[in-house]
Amino acid sequence: MVPKKFFVTCGKAINAISELNAFDKALLNARIGDQNLVPVSSILPVGIEKTDPVEIPMGAITHCILSQMRGGEEKTISAGLSYTFNEEGGGYVAEVHGHIKKEDAKDLLDREIEEMARRRDKEVKEIFYVVEELHIPLDHYGACVAAIIFI
Repeated sequence: MVPKKFFVTCGKAINAISELNAFDKALLNARIGDQNLVPVSSILPVGIEKTDPVEIPMGAITHCILSQMRGGEEKTISAGLSYTFNEEGGGYVAEVHGHIKKEDAKDLLDREIEEMARRRDKEVKEIFYVVEELHIPLDHYGACVAAIIFI
């Protein structure tokens, strides 16, 4: 299976009960909470096209590149990804997550994607980003997600 299209989405959420519930809510906020997500590695096939988000049926097996971060009270968390295309029309995706701020996540994403391209002897073209940051309040849990969804 070689996907022809993808879309990018992200979400974040807090919850007073658990990290799992915060993660579930973040997925719902990203509009991918009712799918069976199957993470894959970080390669965009030649000829793939970015599209606007689409509705995916509940329970659908959905291949994705997913970055996620969960945390507890008083923490700042981020999850993000970046992607670029090479001259042949394929591309690379870098993911980052951690107890870091959005700006630091973007800096790390730059270094990661440049290293991926360098290792393959490819030029980095324009880099696209999606990063979510969340400061989790006292007595709560939080989650951030960023994803490329293959369709």
